[in-house]
Amino acid sequence: MSIETAVHENEVQDTQLITADAAAKLIDEGALLIDVRSEGGRASTGAVPGAVVVNREHVDEDFSPESAHRLAQVTGTDQKIVVFCGSVNGSRPVAQKLKILGYANTVHVDGGFPALRDAGVPTTGPTAPPAEAAPSAASTQASTDSVASER
Repeated sequence: MSIETAVHENEVQDTQLITADAAAKLIDEGALLIDVRSEGGRASTGAVPGAVVVNREHVDEDFSPESAHRLAQVTGTDQKIVVFCGSVNGSRPVAQKLKILGYANTVHVDGGFPALRDAGVPTTGPTAPPAEAAPSAASTQASTDSVASER
């Protein structure tokens, strides 16, 4: 491994993880907000209005300066970018990829979407019912019947 490769890999490993409060400030200052959660994740927990939804598999074509499909919201590699997911495990790889593509001012959010919401960043949703819905009336009645029969 060359010295240049080692230095480049270290720089990418140093992708900055920031607090949701710091992210909220960057967002207020006009940073591009990137949501890399799945459609299901957004539907079940909510969304941030104005965030650009990016598929983790399409980061190259969405951000590469040479790409014919580069996102219209991307103005240049000096742009401030805040990446979030449901956790740092989803946002870190995308932030690292953006650093490799030359976006030096890329950060990702510790705590992801829930932390942004708790920090006061405006959100909407959720739009889908929670995975664990309340028990149905029939199962509630059955459990009441079983308690009554035990008495």
